[in-house]
Amino acid sequence: MRFILSAEEFGADEAHRIGLVQEVVPVGQQLDRAVALARTVAAQSPAGVQGALANARIARAEEEHAAIDHLRRTLPRILASADAREGLQSFIDRRAARFSDK
Repeated sequence: MRFILSAEEFGADEAHRIGLVQEVVPVGQQLDRAVALARTVAAQSPAGVQGALANARIARAEEEHAAIDHLRRTLPRILASADAREGLQSFIDRRAARFSDK
């Protein structure tokens, strides 16, 4: 509220410190970092990413109990998936996971 009400300017380090941004990268490296992050997300289980995004949207739009209820409904399906088994096996084998569920 301080910055909204005061119109005080602040830089990237302050935005990071107060939680408005999650990461600050050197000038000119924004696209490279965004692509690296996108690749990391794309390498995850599609069902897990979709479930996490859906839950985050519900948590933001509705009350906390709605997100908890959504998680209770979707988590068992995700945990029973081939991707969950692959994630665990890849951890045991110390290798990159090869997810397939859509």
